[in-house]
Amino acid sequence: MKNFSRRNWLKASMTASAGLFAAGLHANPLETSPYSLSSSRKKRPDDYYARLSSNENPFGPAASAKKAIKAAIDDSFLYPREVRMELMETIAKLEGVSKDHILLGAGSSELLHAGARVYGGSTGKVLSADPTYVSLVRSAELMGSEWIKVPLNKEMDHDLGIMESKVTKAISLVYLVNPNNPTGKILTGSEIRGFCNLVADKVPVFVDEAYIDYMDDPAGSTAVDCIRNGKNVIVAKTFSKVHAFAGLRVGYCIAQPEVIKKLAEEGPRNTLTGPSMAAANASLTDAEFLSYSVKMNNESKKFIYGFLDKMGYDYFPSQTNFVLFPISMDGEEYRKKMMVNKVSVRGMKIHGQDYCRVSMGKLEDLEMFADAFTKVAGQTLNKG
Repeated sequence: MKNFSRRNWLKASMTASAGLFAAGLHANPLETSPYSLSSSRKKRPDDYYARLSSNENPFGPAASAKKAIKAAIDDSFLYPREVRMELMETIAKLEGVSKDHILLGAGSSELLHAGARVYGGSTGKVLSADPTYVSLVRSAELMGSEWIKVPLNKEMDHDLGIMESKVTKAISLVYLVNPNNPTGKILTGSEIRGFCNLVADKVPVFVDEAYIDYMDDPAGSTAVDCIRNGKNVIVAKTFSKVHAFAGLRVGYCIAQPEVIKKLAEEGPRNTLTGPSMAAANASLTDAEFLSYSVKMNNESKKFIYGFLDKMGYDYFPSQTNFVLFPISMDGEEYRKKMMVNKVSVRGMKIHGQDYCRVSMGKLEDLEMFADAFTKVAGQTLNKG
């Protein structure tokens, strides 16, 4: 990402807002942009807002998953033992492990919390980058664990050298998120596997791969190969992102069988429904939908990149379904102003700099974001 400064931000805001007010507040700043897809604006309920704050995927679930849900409804009076085994067999084949390496959960959140319970506690010390996704570390802290933070470097990348140097006998777990949230940046497959191979003989390594399917090379980027080679590594995956199952709640983790037993004792026990597991099994093998889901996400990112380029903003190229970029106002104030304009995004401060994290969405929601952002940038300029 190029250098960011308040002067550049104000200059970009002045240029954009001047054009906006000259054309009228309701002008679409992307009407003549090559990044603007055909307009799909439609009349919505008065309480509608663009939900671009939770990294959800509006391009699914797959038709095959919906069909599987409908077919499974008639068997909903049965405990879903068979469908659970079918899903585990599909996952085992996909990941190249036996079924005793797999634990299912209602999304990956249950599995992260199970990891916190197994490796946390009053004497636990969890080592991770900062910032990162904090569900596991916050859960561990609630149980009395200490969070050992290693700040991302100035390029917002993991500093694996410093992280490795902080691995001592006192560390109970190392936690990595790849791709990272909220930055959208990645560790390459060779980087993360090299780190795991070096560290996992000393301390367990938990790798959260929620967004890995959005990476350029998911199969070559996963840490599952370390597990196949006997390393003490745990990999968590979710159906909430590329599969669009945020409301259906399906996830799984892969680890050595003895670790799976420990996680199962502290974690999820038969918490998934038959229809949701049937849908997950269908979606996992629906290559056409997965390709479509990634393609639509990339089109959304292209729109956001084009808009930010037009506005003169820097951003971090992302291999996820969100984009992070710096702003020149308080993140919480910015979030509230965007919500006044019926757009929900995340504002946050990292290393003293305020940022916006915007999730990808359908075109009409991204257009709402573009309009709202231009208005909020103009308001900030006028106040300064």
